[in-house]
Amino acid sequence: MYEQIQETAQFLKQKMTSKPETAIILGSGLGRLVDEIDVESEIPYSEIPNMPVSTVEGHSGKLLFGRLGGKEIMAMEGRFHYYEGYSMKEVTFPIRVMYELGIKNLFVSNAAGGMNPQFHVGDLLVLTDHINLFPENPLRGKNFPTGPRFPSMHQAYDPEFISIVEDAAQRLGIKIFKGVYLGTSGPTFETPAEYRMFRGMGADAVGMSTVPEVIVAVHCGIRVFGISVITDLGGFADAVKVSHEEVQEAANAAQPRMTALMKELIKKV
Repeated sequence: MYEQIQETAQFLKQKMTSKPETAIILGSGLGRLVDEIDVESEIPYSEIPNMPVSTVEGHSGKLLFGRLGGKEIMAMEGRFHYYEGYSMKEVTFPIRVMYELGIKNLFVSNAAGGMNPQFHVGDLLVLTDHINLFPENPLRGKNFPTGPRFPSMHQAYDPEFISIVEDAAQRLGIKIFKGVYLGTSGPTFETPAEYRMFRGMGADAVGMSTVPEVIVAVHCGIRVFGISVITDLGGFADAVKVSHEEVQEAANAAQPRMTALMKELIKKV
């Protein structure tokens, strides 16, 4: 795997016209953030050696290089999920490549089911911590030389980045929450009983991504900021059915607020 990472990084270095230090992963329904990026180059995943290809609707599958908020960035338009059948090494392969490309900051976004009774569909949740309920840890196996065998997950989500976004949200009049994201393998949405259990464990939102990527980023010494769009609600008195299409619609509606906060964060990094 390490040889493949090196091969992919070398391929991308030959294509890059700049050296961004910040990368963004655009999750379900959040791909429209790309409209705000001044794209200098884009490479379909299918043309990148060793790169998996996303199979999920709403994940277009491109690696972008350009400018956002006045800074050079790279962005993944579409991510990979454990439930697609990929191994954890494959799911987090792009993060390993980012490290080799010199990425120092990673901003991850996702769509999540809200369990906090204060939430409404469309709310933004800034992640302060996570609970990992995936059946496999992405660091399982031989340790990569990018970090220690037993990395600490204390403050996996950078407090300085969180503070910057809090200040920006207050200044721009954007309502945000802070809380804990719980990651599961999917691909089923949660049952009402599962929602209630996860809430009892201390989670505010649940989703099927992000946690593996964050673990590997922390192992690589990359600073992380995470944010969820609450696209559905669960665990309350009235059971609510949800579909992937509804998740995408809710995430797209939150697009302007998400974009504004991302721009402000990038300006300050």
